[in-house]
Amino acid sequence: MKFRPLHDRVVVRRLDGEEKTKGGIIIPDTAKEKPQEGEVVAVGAGARDDAGKLVALDVKKGDRVLFGKWSGTEVKIDGQDLLIMKESDIMGIVG
Repeated sequence: MKFRPLHDRVVVRRLDGEEKTKGGIIIPDTAKEKPQEGEVVAVGAGARDDAGKLVALDVKKGDRVLFGKWSGTEVKIDGQDLLIMKESDIMGIVG
């Protein structure tokens, strides 16, 4: 991928949602909710604090993260559906 996010932005690929319920019922595509879990594909260099010092991000490429339902901006890069969001939209790292 030839895209690098700026500042404290992160590029995330959504992970596929569940295909079945716990009881074994198959969920059709139209009824599935968009997953709120994803894998970090790229990260920016970090934000600047009030003194102008660069503050590194807590997430890194390859991390599995949880984010809010309406977080980020959906984009298509190199044929992939991705999300670009600020690091503050990420709730935590899974794993």
